[in-house]
Amino acid sequence: MGAEEAVGASGAGGHLPDSPAARLQALFEGHRLTPTQRRIAHSMVRRASEVPFLSSVELAELAGVSQPSVTRFAVALGFDGYPALRRHLREVAPAEQSAEPVSCNEYQQAVEAEIENLKHLAEVLADPRPVRRAGQLLAASRPLPVLGLRAAASQAYGFAYFAAKVHPDVRLLHEGGTMIHDRIDAAVRAGATTLLCFALPRHPREVVDTLAYARAAGLTVVTVADSAFAPVAKVSDLLLPAAVGTGLAFDTACAPMLLGRVLLEAMCDDLPDAQARLEEFDTRAATRGLFVE
Repeated sequence: MGAEEAVGASGAGGHLPDSPAARLQALFEGHRLTPTQRRIAHSMVRRASEVPFLSSVELAELAGVSQPSVTRFAVALGFDGYPALRRHLREVAPAEQSAEPVSCNEYQQAVEAEIENLKHLAEVLADPRPVRRAGQLLAASRPLPVLGLRAAASQAYGFAYFAAKVHPDVRLLHEGGTMIHDRIDAAVRAGATTLLCFALPRHPREVVDTLAYARAAGLTVVTVADSAFAPVAKVSDLLLPAAVGTGLAFDTACAPMLLGRVLLEAMCDDLPDAQARLEEFDTRAATRGLFVE
């Protein structure tokens, strides 16, 4: 299954089939968008209920781009300009204009934005089929390579740490360089069938190249990314989106972390001895006095 098929199978990237966000994303599919245009599209999908009422200047501010970039984005979609796109948006994604937000400081705004990201993830998970399919693929792969570089390294490490308690062979790939292809080759020779990748902005070129290599080696690529429009989409077989917060100097990734835990749960559901492994670990930990109670 290709990346485009996987996204479509979950209902416009995981949104409810007839939601404003799903109809918006359907508008963008099939277009070759630049990174800036993908950022605009991603921002619009995240705030689908608001965008039909935003000016080009407001949308530019929301996406963190210039106003001319919004105009060029509208033209790239086949419209005469942003006013024509906005008229179309009011037809395909009608929604009542949201109330005026309560004033709060920048730290509170960052927290509120993450809450919105988590609500958005809950909407995506209304269709559990993509996550369940991912869980099956991860459980069946022996070994299971887990990739995450730079900003995504901590996500990959956290997943691999817990996955190793229930999966018999998890191989963490969180350091790039010339040996990463060697480690993928070794995993394939050992019987791996699937690779899990965490991909967050800014997306390293090495991640895209590594996923392309993994697919060429015969692995199915499951990716947790910040957007269905992320550069890794074209080299992923099943992409699961979870937005990051961009309101602070460094991005926040609560939703991708939670989606990783959801994937762990789905994987456990397809590992019949998962509970026994966890109980065995707890027994050994108590014997060793590993944790302070």
